[in-house]
Amino acid sequence: MNVKNIYRKAGQSGFTLLELLVVMVIIGLLAAYVGPRYFAQLSKSERQTAKAQIESLGKALDAYRLDTGRYPSTEVGLNALVVKPNTDTKWNGPYLQKQVPPDPWGNPYVYRAPGQDGAEFDLISVGKDGQAGGEGEAADVSYR
Repeated sequence: MNVKNIYRKAGQSGFTLLELLVVMVIIGLLAAYVGPRYFAQLSKSERQTAKAQIESLGKALDAYRLDTGRYPSTEVGLNALVVKPNTDTKWNGPYLQKQVPPDPWGNPYVYRAPGQDGAEFDLISVGKDGQAGGEGEAADVSYR
């Protein structure tokens, strides 16, 4: 093999700077298109997770009520689903296998008994902003 063939083979392998830049631009365009859709799905899944957790907690509260004849007080809170309150002799729990989880945004669930507007209890996730009320991603998620 002579020196001329070695240089020719070396010059033919690899990508040019222009080809690499074109690929980088295409990857950037794809990321700009797919990224917002991905994060919108992530936000949607957080809300669905909050709804599923609230439904599960609501069913555990209903089981508590069937055993004791009432929902836990606001003071005792959701902890009554895991640890027997001193005042409940008919408690037949635990009603949850683990501790009450925080909502998907890391906030504790808001529990009130009795609830507002005549409801027996309120069970609310305050949403992404951690404040009551809100709209869109920051909207509260509640039971019933």
